[in-house]
Amino acid sequence: MCGIAGLFNLDHRPVEQAHLIGMTDALAHRGPDGSGVHVDGAVGLGHRRLAIIDLSDAARQPMVGADGRYWITYNGELYNYRELRTQLRKLGHAFRTDSDTEVVLAAYAEWGTGCFSRFNGMFALAIWDANERHLVLARDRYGIKPLYYLRNEQGLAFGSEQKAILSLPTVRRRIDFTGMAEYLTFQNIFSDRTLLEGVRMFPPGCWAVVDDRASVNVRPVRYWDFDFREPAGQVSEKEVTEELDRLFRQAVERQMVGDVEVGAYLSGGLDSGAITAVAARQSPYIKSFTCGFDLHSASGIELGFDERTSAEHMSYLFRTEHYEMVLKAGDLERVMPRLAWHIEEPRVGQSYPNFYVAQLASKFVKVVLAGTGGDELFGGYPWRYYRAVVNDDFDHYIDKYLGFWQRLVPQDTLPKLLAPVWDRAAGFDARDTFK
Repeated sequence: MCGIAGLFNLDHRPVEQAHLIGMTDALAHRGPDGSGVHVDGAVGLGHRRLAIIDLSDAARQPMVGADGRYWITYNGELYNYRELRTQLRKLGHAFRTDSDTEVVLAAYAEWGTGCFSRFNGMFALAIWDANERHLVLARDRYGIKPLYYLRNEQGLAFGSEQKAILSLPTVRRRIDFTGMAEYLTFQNIFSDRTLLEGVRMFPPGCWAVVDDRASVNVRPVRYWDFDFREPAGQVSEKEVTEELDRLFRQAVERQMVGDVEVGAYLSGGLDSGAITAVAARQSPYIKSFTCGFDLHSASGIELGFDERTSAEHMSYLFRTEHYEMVLKAGDLERVMPRLAWHIEEPRVGQSYPNFYVAQLASKFVKVVLAGTGGDELFGGYPWRYYRAVVNDDFDHYIDKYLGFWQRLVPQDTLPKLLAPVWDRAAGFDARDTFK
C-alpha cells in the first residue's frame, strides 16, 4: 500500500534528512520493498514502497519527471493509467518505466491540477514543483488512501499515517478535545479532525497548493463531489440493469491491473461474492480468504455471524483456492495493542476481525479485492435508514437521523463528561458537524 511523508519548512530552514528518514521508518510496515528520500532545500519528500506495478528499481520513489522539474511521492494505483499513458504519448511525453507513478507525473506536467479529475483510482500524493517552489497535495475522490498533515508557523509536515508526523522531534502529542467530543458523540470522527491537536486529515476529492507565501492554513480545493441529480429523460429498468452490470464488471477488472498476484476476500455475503465471481472469470483459481468465528459458545443471533459455509459454497462455484481462519473468544482482545498502533484512532466497524484475515492473506498475496462499502452503495442494512425516510425538509431529516447516530454520549451530557476540558472543545456542536 506504500507510505508517503514529507516536510516543507516555510521559514526556509533546510530539511534535515534524518528527520525525513525517521518519518519513512515510521511507515516501514506500509512499504517493505524499498525506501527513498529527496531533499531540495526547505522541502523533503519520503517514500516507502510496496511494489505492485512495475517492480523494477526504475519505479522507485520519490520519482522525478523527465525534465527534472517535478518530484513526486505517491501512494496509490491508477486503474486507467494505461489509457492515460497512451494519451500523453500522443501529446509528446516519453516514458522510461511502466509505472503508474510516472503517468501521474506526466499528467500533472501536462494538465496541472486538472489531471486529478481524469484519474480513475485511489491515491494520496505530494508533487514538488522545483521551478515554482510550491508543493501540491492531493487525495482521491473517496479518500481511500489516507493523508494526514500538520501545519504551523514553521511549516508543513504530512504523511500516510499520524505516526510519521509524530516521529518528528518538534511535534508534541496533545489531545484535540473537539475531536474527542466528536468521537464520543458519533463513535467516529466525521470532520477533518483527529484526536491529536493540530493533526488534520486532508479531505477527499481535493488538492491544495502550499508555498512559502501561504498563510498558516492549508486551503483544499475540491475537484470532485457527489452529484445526485436524476438522469435526463426516461431510462428503463433494463437499461439501468445493463449499465450497472457493465460498470461493475469494469470496476472489478480494472482493479486487477498490476504485476503481482491478486486475491479476494470472500465473506459469504453478496458484496464480496459478486466481486469474486467477476474476478474468478479473469483470473482462474484466484486465492480467496474468509474469517469465521468459533461457534462452540455461541447461541441465538450470534450463530448467524459465521459465514464460512456460504463462503465455502461460493469458493466451490467460482473454483477459488480457498483459505480460512477461525476467531475464538479472546482473539480480538489479544490483538488490540497491535491494532491500535496500526489504526491510530478508534473506529466503529469491521476493522477488528479484518486485521486477522488481512494477516492471513498477506502470506499469499500483496493485493486483495474487498466488498467493503457495497451495502452503503446499494442501500443495504435498512435499519440504518428507515428512521429518516419520511421528512418535511432537510433540517427535519438531520434531526431524525442525528438522533440515531449519537451513538455514545448525548450532546447534553458531553459538557458534564468533559467538564474539566469542555472550554477547550472549541464550541463543538453535534448537529452542525453532522449536517
